[in-house]
Amino acid sequence: MADVPVVRLVDVHKTYTMGDQSVGALAGVDFLLDPGEFVAIMGPSGSGKSTLMHVIGLLTRPTSGQYFFEGQDVSGLTADELADVRSRRLGFVFQSYNLLPRTTALENVELPMVYAGVPTERQRALAMQALEVVGVSEMAEHESNQMSGGQQQRVAIARALVNDPSLILADEPTGALDTKSSEDIMNVFARLNAEHGMTILLVTHEPSVGRKAKRIITFRDGKIVGDGPTEEVFKGEAIPL
Repeated sequence: MADVPVVRLVDVHKTYTMGDQSVGALAGVDFLLDPGEFVAIMGPSGSGKSTLMHVIGLLTRPTSGQYFFEGQDVSGLTADELADVRSRRLGFVFQSYNLLPRTTALENVELPMVYAGVPTERQRALAMQALEVVGVSEMAEHESNQMSGGQQQRVAIARALVNDPSLILADEPTGALDTKSSEDIMNVFARLNAEHGMTILLVTHEPSVGRKAKRIITFRDGKIVGDGPTEEVFKGEAIPL
């Protein structure tokens, strides 16, 4: 399936109804994401970036348009079928880490494998391997409240990749971190892409974060208004938002 896009959106719209008012969040989005790409979606607050991420992550359905994930039209899948795709083929990283409190790093990383039906005897080995990949294997038995923000986000990344997903989705993954921790986390993503071939799509409003990606999608008013290689987008001036 190397020649099949991981994500293909065709004329995707998303409208939210609030009382008697309709608010358009996505306004006819066409988008291709190929295997092995590392893409950042950038744009001002309220431009539709997170809505696009939620549609791609199968967390919300588009109002109209088509969505093909690895060649499969997922628009008509049932809730259970969508949940199966999310658990087996997608990995999520959020700004707030979303780790279980009073639970060790190892147990947090094992959790997706429980839902995916991975045999219990394999879960610990795979979780340790994922923690090692992101550089926090020594924290395996530490609870989340014993870790720094940067360490917690590394654990969250390990949890996202432990099921070997086709796509990792990261929504403002450095938003709660200081500058040094943000740089460290983005280096983890860059290494996962360069050395492990992971396909990564992230949302950010920070130019320093976006620069780590290889391709920038610029979003405004629910539409893609720019799409190009990172070095071209950032040439000279800051990204035009």
